Amino acid sequence: MKTFLLGAGALIGLTCGADAGWVGKASYYNLGGRTASGSHVGAFTAAHRTLPFGSKVRVTNLKNNRSVVVTINDRGPFTGGRVIDVSAHAADALGFRSAGVAHVKVEPVADIAEAATPALQ
Repeated sequence: MKTFLLGAGALIGLTCGADAGWVGKASYYNLGGRTASGSHVGAFTAAHRTLPFGSKVRVTNLKNNRSVVVTINDRGPFTGGRVIDVSAHAADALGFRSAGVAHVKVEPVADIAEAATPALQ
């Protein structure tokens, strides 16, 4: 019975972890003109396929542990295997602009705030 409960707990943990963010490749872009939201690429903005415009996410470069918070204002990336495209300034801050691509973790900022806030009882 203990083995079953441990296995079920591990499955629940994996499911919850999947909802908390994405892990994959990030690239960067410079875009002249307007984004899909009608705004311009800013210093710390990004493109994501499904998140609503205005959403804030923390992007962490898993190679060097640098992270930034960006605002989603565009759609993409449209290259397979990538989870987010960040602005060139964000890529500089994350330390991967010269490489062009980095292995990252993307977490919604609301999830980070909830995790840092003690539960009220």
